[in-house]
Amino acid sequence: MMQPATRVGRALRSPKKDARVPARALQAEQATVIRPRPPELPLDRCALVTWILARERAEELLEGLGTAAMKRAKAHLRHIVMLPSPRRQAKVATEFGERTDAGARLKDLMAEAPEELRKEIFRHLPPYHRSLFPGRKVEPCDPLAPPLLAVLAARLVREATR
Repeated sequence: MMQPATRVGRALRSPKKDARVPARALQAEQATVIRPRPPELPLDRCALVTWILARERAEELLEGLGTAAMKRAKAHLRHIVMLPSPRRQAKVATEFGERTDAGARLKDLMAEAPEELRKEIFRHLPPYHRSLFPGRKVEPCDPLAPPLLAVLAARLVREATR
């Protein structure tokens, strides 16, 4: 003959007479629901992301935020749209940071560049990226180097890190 399975669980107990709560207090407690306030959205960043990912639909996507937030987000979007492209790209880079593969990209850039350009690129690297190239030292500017070489090096560093 089979025995019934053993069940483990809490036994229901009746509340003690001293711990009884009046019905009105229990109803008031159940009726009062405290809802935490949702966190404040960084609307400027939301507008920037919608512009980056869906330019044509950016305004339409921001309409789902709610009345007050939508108005402020659309104002940020109008400001972003009016910026020239290089300023917009710089804003994206400063808001969302450096690429995760920046070190590898800089190493590839240095491997492909001619020696004069390498010196200039190294001069424009931030100190924390200079440690990627332990054999190099910052050398003074070559007075015979073309002036646009420094501009090109700065641009290449920006492109590799952002």
